[in-house]
Amino acid sequence: MVNFKRITLFAGHYGSGKTNIAVNYAVLLKNKGFNVKIADLDIVNPYFRTKDSAELLNKEGIEVISPSFANTNVDLPALPAEAYSLVQNKNIYAVLDIGGDDRGAYALGRYRPYILEENNYEMVFVANFYRPLTTTPQSALEVMREIEEASQIKFTAIVNNSNLGNQTTPEDIVASDIKAKELEKLTGLPLIFTAVRADIADSVNLENIVPLVLQQKYFDIKE
Repeated sequence: MVNFKRITLFAGHYGSGKTNIAVNYAVLLKNKGFNVKIADLDIVNPYFRTKDSAELLNKEGIEVISPSFANTNVDLPALPAEAYSLVQNKNIYAVLDIGGDDRGAYALGRYRPYILEENNYEMVFVANFYRPLTTTPQSALEVMREIEEASQIKFTAIVNNSNLGNQTTPEDIVASDIKAKELEKLTGLPLIFTAVRADIADSVNLENIVPLVLQQKYFDIKE
């Protein structure tokens, strides 16, 4: 059973698909009755953003907080002051989408003291074993350590988001599960979800794994 923490942070290698995971996870929390807000703290890649789903998320009753340069021609990032409310207001279940790799993780620095002090968070590594630089559990572990060093926050869980976009087959998901479980053993961290597109979810059979079913309308953001 997944233990829902008040603050959930999603980080991973560039292109791992963490924005898709963050958005779908926020909807999952909302459907379970939590008061949810999602913050886009990705200062590395301004082109594929949580804000792109803002209209859909707002209809679900989920407020989106994002840097002021999102969907503009402004190049310099300006992290939103509203993000402080997510880490300080204990009545909110906050989902934070962190930038890719160690560069993006530096953005956590200003929020880290509040997160660690409350100690009611999940720092989730989003693994995609079909990306060139994280094809093995060992290479994924290297990325994890780099992000931890930059953010000064240890990962507490793993999500397997291995996919080949719209070409992903049920067999691809099952094959990646072997590597995800090896990463689980290497780190000692729980594999809490395996992400599966809704249109193939019924064809994927994974023992002892909780699927995070990615709804198509929230699945069109690609990092």
